[in-house]
Amino acid sequence: MKPTNLLFILSDQHSRDMLGCYGDPVVRTPNLDRLAARGARFNAAYTNCPICVPARASLATGRYVHQIGYWDNAFPYEGRVTGWGHELRAAGHRVESIGKLHFRGHEGDDVGFGETHIPLNVVDGVGDVMGSIREEMPVREGARASILSAGSGDSTYLGYDADIADRAAEWLREAATREDDKPWVLFVSFVCPHPPFIAPPDLYAHYVDADLPAPVQHAHDERPDHPILNHFRRVFQHEEPYAPDEIRAVTAAYYGTSEYLDQQVGKVTGALSAAGLEGSTRVLYTSDHGESLGCRGLFGKFTMYEESAGVPLIVAGPDVPQDAVNDDPVSLVDCYDTIVDCVGPASKRDASRPGGSLWPLAAGETRDGYAFCEYHAVGAPSAIYMLRDRRHKYVHYVGHPPQLFDLVADPQELDDLAGKPERRDVQTRIEGALRDLLDPEATDAQAKEDQRRLVERYGGPEAVIARGTFTNSPAPGETPKFQAGVAADG
Repeated sequence: MKPTNLLFILSDQHSRDMLGCYGDPVVRTPNLDRLAARGARFNAAYTNCPICVPARASLATGRYVHQIGYWDNAFPYEGRVTGWGHELRAAGHRVESIGKLHFRGHEGDDVGFGETHIPLNVVDGVGDVMGSIREEMPVREGARASILSAGSGDSTYLGYDADIADRAAEWLREAATREDDKPWVLFVSFVCPHPPFIAPPDLYAHYVDADLPAPVQHAHDERPDHPILNHFRRVFQHEEPYAPDEIRAVTAAYYGTSEYLDQQVGKVTGALSAAGLEGSTRVLYTSDHGESLGCRGLFGKFTMYEESAGVPLIVAGPDVPQDAVNDDPVSLVDCYDTIVDCVGPASKRDASRPGGSLWPLAAGETRDGYAFCEYHAVGAPSAIYMLRDRRHKYVHYVGHPPQLFDLVADPQELDDLAGKPERRDVQTRIEGALRDLLDPEATDAQAKEDQRRLVERYGGPEAVIARGTFTNSPAPGETPKFQAGVAADG
């Protein structure tokens, strides 16, 4: 494959199904749909952790969360573990970012980029320490209010994404006039459709009257009755069902911000084409994780269900077949070799990294194996792990019953097959593969010990709860609005 530039576009909390090219009949995403039509779409792509900071550390380094120890949103990436940016810069490539990073953000941190333009990083270089309290978790005050306040209007996130798109377009125009010695990588990272659930008025008005799908298993008597899922609902204040008009409002807002994201992507890809760079630049689009949007009685991410752990992943450009589809399980750790192979390769592949390049899969090759995801963060009293092959998804909860789904026969994950005799061999096989990868119990214990030490460093649970946390990380220049935890969940 001939080396080319790479435009890497990342969104935040964009569910895989919330694109027309992935089958949603309502959402309008013409720019991402066009990108998929002129390239390859991956139907079984996953985050390696369904929460922002660990997912982005995993993406940056090409390693699983348990390998690098960035457990939750208070363990931000700071460059301690080198990533693809470091490798490419060392080989002489220009590597820059525009937009959200969600890293530590200390002056002097080398996170792999030669320049970081208008970055959004964790609050105060610290992040959400309250999320590191894994026992007697405080209820997340404000979580329910963020759903009830959904609607139309303006937000700092909408303005920030517009600024990101404008700056990326200008960067690409300037790139067309430069004579770089080697291909470059531009990482453009948007915040939408991450909450707040506030959409531009015209987009909200369009979707609030549309035929919107109902969230899967949202009704109180349909919700999966699992101890960990029940715990998530308590911590995030979702035990009481939402009224139909409340569900419609938040769904319309999410659809609206998804279309708004697509508009910003269109500005960037349009600028790429207008600058005459489309023939010398490949494009990679994905998201850090999905959004539950009321499914299973939950909002946010955090779970291993498809709406939360699944992400869109599209590649396009020179040497990529048009309108191609791949069904192999892949994940964000695959982006490391994909990026390096696009512009280089810069050096011999490190066999200790778990991922592999996506370009051969985009060209029609297949590969065996599993997509892996793990979670050690807010709302979960114990670790959650997922392995998915081409047909089955196995979810392992430390200390609690597992789940097993046949995604071919049951794509909405309504029928838990764990413990059923006819799938015992499948469950045994996949659990064995998980234990070959790591020790679930020991890894859970290590995460909790690291988190306990972090909480003690900030004065212990009482001090951390009094400091509080924030519903959403503020955009650059915005003051964070802290909310204290109001109760302990025993």
